[in-house]
Amino acid sequence: MAFAIFLATAPGLEAALAEEVAELGFSPARAVPGGVEIEGGWPDVWRANREVRGANRVLARIGAFRAMHLAQLDKRARKFDWASVLRADVPVKVEATCRRSKIYHAGAATQRIARAITETLGAPEGGEGAIRVMARIEDDLVSLSVDSSGEPLHRRGHKLATGKAPLRETLAALFLRQCGYDGGEPVLDPMCGSGTFPIEAAEIVLGLAPGRDRRFAFEDLATFDPEAWEAMRVQTVRRETGLRFTGFDRDAGAVRMATENAARAGTAAVTQFACQPVSALTRPEGAPGLVMINPPYGARIGERKLLFGLYGSLGEVLRREMRGWRVGLVTSDGGLARATGLPFLPPGPPVAHGGLKVTLWRTDPL
Repeated sequence: MAFAIFLATAPGLEAALAEEVAELGFSPARAVPGGVEIEGGWPDVWRANREVRGANRVLARIGAFRAMHLAQLDKRARKFDWASVLRADVPVKVEATCRRSKIYHAGAATQRIARAITETLGAPEGGEGAIRVMARIEDDLVSLSVDSSGEPLHRRGHKLATGKAPLRETLAALFLRQCGYDGGEPVLDPMCGSGTFPIEAAEIVLGLAPGRDRRFAFEDLATFDPEAWEAMRVQTVRRETGLRFTGFDRDAGAVRMATENAARAGTAAVTQFACQPVSALTRPEGAPGLVMINPPYGARIGERKLLFGLYGSLGEVLRREMRGWRVGLVTSDGGLARATGLPFLPPGPPVAHGGLKVTLWRTDPL
């Protein structure tokens, strides 16, 4: 039986995620505020968690009912067939939100639903490894979903080492997509930090599923079929490529981290990292590709005034050395982006990233 599946992303990236989800062959993907909606069954939930690069998490809609007051919510929550989705031996955590409803107290709603689950199913409440059950009460309709991901999907299990202001892999994947990256060209990052952009691009080209090495919350649901899941996991075949993905950083520690992360991700054969400043950048041999950069913004690292010089020299080096290459630059500061002097196209929408709003600035081939 098909049900609604919601793939969450950072606001501003819904269209890019919908494009990816459609390319992966899921049911018609509809971009909605905060993510993408598809229809499907539990195998689609598993595959979305494993294969979609840009989603932060995957929520499965497990049912809905109307409730006008807390007593009615309590009664209907107790009649709900929790055992068809949840297991009695796995703890649960309920989160409720209320909008335009007669039930307006989210805390009380959370309490009633949690008690209904623990008393009818026997599952303990809270604690480590708890399955998140989300209740959205809007216009007196209680929509119930379960978080099938658990840990956010950018935690892929490969990047144990990160720099000072790391870019999440999910954001990197969608920014690459917005730059038109389809796996047919090299990617270079002259300020690579822990190597997110080159490693992400290499994984795309090699056909490595982003969730190949991690565990998901859906493995603790009553709907999970270990044999079907294993059959899905072994279908993936690693592709070969002659492309190379390069990262440079002036910090030797960052280069070491990037190299270790690439080894864990299984991309070491096609990625290379070296210690050098932006000023030493020279054009690699071979066909042009995409330069992807997430430089310091000044909001957290370094002083903004000092960064104008850095961005200016970055733009100068790219214009001189990277003729024919496209550039994608992520920053929270449009003034710094313009200080590069690069011929940017109209910028993308601002995207929430760790308390800041960052924007992708793109060029055509230089």
